[in-house]
Amino acid sequence: MLSATTHVNSTPAAAQPSAAARQPAPQAKSQPAPTDTVTLSPAAQQQQELVETPTQTAREASKGDIQARNLQAREAAAQAHGL
Repeated sequence: MLSATTHVNSTPAAAQPSAAARQPAPQAKSQPAPTDTVTLSPAAQQQQELVETPTQTAREASKGDIQARNLQAREAAAQAHGL
């Protein structure tokens, strides 16, 4: 003989968590990672300019680098005068 059994889970109202407690905790907003800034000394800047390729100088000059433009102008003047 089969009999149906129903199970009712009743808990007192005081034992149930409140609506505020059931909400998931707000996740912390991610902050962008801090960035470091590197400043080269004038001597290091000069050394870097001396070892860069003419292609790199042209690329920098086309993007508005004043120092690269000046270098190209000096090189063009030296070439025009046969130096």
